Amino acid sequence: MTDHTMVFIPLAGYFETQIDDWARAVAAEVPQMRVVVVAPGDDPRPTLAEADAAFGMLTPDMLAAAPRLRWLQAIAAAPPPEFFFPALVEHPVVVTNLRGVYRENLTNHILAFVLAFARGLPRYTAQQARAEWNRNLADIGVVDLAATTMLVVGVGEVGALTAARARMFGMRVVGVDSFPERVMAELDALHHVDELDALLPDADWVVLTVPHTPVTEGMMHAGRFTSMKDTAFFINVGRGETVKLDDLAAALSNGAIAGAAIDVSEIEPLPPEHALWQCENLIVTPHIGSFGSDTDIERQRVIVDNARRFVRGEPLRYVIDKALRY
Repeated sequence: MTDHTMVFIPLAGYFETQIDDWARAVAAEVPQMRVVVVAPGDDPRPTLAEADAAFGMLTPDMLAAAPRLRWLQAIAAAPPPEFFFPALVEHPVVVTNLRGVYRENLTNHILAFVLAFARGLPRYTAQQARAEWNRNLADIGVVDLAATTMLVVGVGEVGALTAARARMFGMRVVGVDSFPERVMAELDALHHVDELDALLPDADWVVLTVPHTPVTEGMMHAGRFTSMKDTAFFINVGRGETVKLDDLAAALSNGAIAGAAIDVSEIEPLPPEHALWQCENLIVTPHIGSFGSDTDIERQRVIVDNARRFVRGEPLRYVIDKALRY
């Protein structure tokens, strides 16, 4: 007997090939849940009338058509800003995201960036492209990791795992977070995000993992890049809108910082004419840091686990504070 109904709502650009697999997995592993997949282009509102759970992105009209809705599984770890419209924020529905899925891959991506800079790989990659063997032992461009401090901005699951692995390399790790009382991580120091400006001048690595919210939008700007050491490196794997790209390009060009690595961009794709592409001390990857061979399976596990918890009346994993958007 099925006592609950979960509706999967396709959205262009988000998991178009996986959503059927995830719906089948919920139906198979949570028999108390009737599962319905809305066909692309169809109106989901008639189906939502009976739903108490949904996967996808709603509009105000869809939410109004779902009087029984109690759980909404968001489409990503950091859903787009339009996901959180006022009626949804005020609604009692519990919203969960997929943030626990990406910690291993994003942490590995961050450490790959760190090691690339620490061993001077951008310099040697450029020399390789010119077929140039330049072995100047007086200036090999390496960084002694054990003598450096990493500042992790946003100590959630990715930030906590990054801190643990950075400390294995001997780095001192300082965290800043909006809710330091909730942080579960091994750190050398932990501060409230209000202290970020005071901490930036002492960091050798500044790692940004925060989501895009009205508060974090453009948080890394010219003033903050200028306050960093000119030997420091900046890394962003969170959301591109948190960094002013033009200010980052200027900081790299004028030597305010030593280098930067970004997996996300304020504008995606990064326009080919943007000044950042001309910065030799920059590493760019095209928003692939969270992906791995097991990513879709991990997403499925989170969705199925939360469906199972939902029908049992147990606390859901990765609940979002809708007002804060994370």
